[in-house]
Amino acid sequence: MTILVMIGLAAALLLFSVIKSRKKTIKSLKITGKLFLNTSINIAGIMAIVGLILALLPPELIKSLLGGESMALSTLYGALIGTVTIMPAFIAFPLSQSLYSSGAYLVAIAAFLTTLTMVGVATLPIEINHFGKKFALIRNGISVLMALVIALGMGVLL
Repeated sequence: MTILVMIGLAAALLLFSVIKSRKKTIKSLKITGKLFLNTSINIAGIMAIVGLILALLPPELIKSLLGGESMALSTLYGALIGTVTIMPAFIAFPLSQSLYSSGAYLVAIAAFLTTLTMVGVATLPIEINHFGKKFALIRNGISVLMALVIALGMGVLL
């Protein structure tokens, strides 16, 4: 229902824009279309590379890395895997439950999930292109540190 409301609102605002200035609306739609196409191509390429890497890594290897002998090392592995992985949350959460059931440490899974959502190594080139190198690197660096703090906090709380 929310999506329908948002689409309706967008259509109404587009109609208002056309009424206000047809020339500016067409110009902005052309710019938006080019940006969408360029970004889509970048994202598709990144997803293909990440998908290939994930297909080559057996799930047993990932499970052993996240539930190994050292909890600290497993947590770092979880954070590393999360930074280079692109997947939607509806896949990440069941995967995390599966990893937990297979013996992965909760802290390592928390590190995986937080870096997955907060850090974008795979999408870094796109971020640099849109926001600049300095901003993108600082944001990702802070995100890695905060993800580890969150994971450790989860370990303490749970």
